[in-house]
Amino acid sequence: MKRYWMLAGAMLAFFLLLFLLVEWLQVPLLADPSRWLERGGVIVGLLGVGLLIADVVLPVPSSLVMIAHGALFGVALGTLLSLIGSVGAALTGFAIGRRGGKWLERIVTAEERARIEQMLDRWGALAIVVTRPVPLLAETTAVMAGASAMSWQRAAVASFAGSLPAALLYALTGSVAASFQNGALMFCFVILVSGIFWLANRWIVWR
Repeated sequence: MKRYWMLAGAMLAFFLLLFLLVEWLQVPLLADPSRWLERGGVIVGLLGVGLLIADVVLPVPSSLVMIAHGALFGVALGTLLSLIGSVGAALTGFAIGRRGGKWLERIVTAEERARIEQMLDRWGALAIVVTRPVPLLAETTAVMAGASAMSWQRAAVASFAGSLPAALLYALTGSVAASFQNGALMFCFVILVSGIFWLANRWIVWR
């Protein structure tokens, strides 16, 4: 599966370079979208959702957007908006991978692809769940899952499960106090929750 992992690594490197490029260019909307999300309303809500979906190809500070959702719209609606955006990003990445599936077949041999499909059948959904809150890995995993035989339904359920903790916890942060310190602490907590998902799955498998 060497070629497959090389392709995944190349995709991860691409997202990293894109992130560094946008950071260097200091695109205002992507570097700090908070000034565009200072007021509530339908337009701002749609902008926040759109930014989260665009995060699949652009380095959007999704945690800031989710915290803004919580601050502007409250816990319930803020969570819903962030959830729609995060799941939308995952499924957009999945769609990109699905369209590139035939191209992947030209690079990876049939034997390698069979082993990959076996691995993704067992671990693919969990990988989506665990990596949803993790920048770069989330996008790479979604695209690579789309290039596999994983069903849309399974990808959607996994994306929902992986996105919900972050959407809820960041909304809570925003509704209480939208400060950098609280946001950073909540990010660490979200990563911890993802780790718990992984450990729980491992425990079930070992049993």
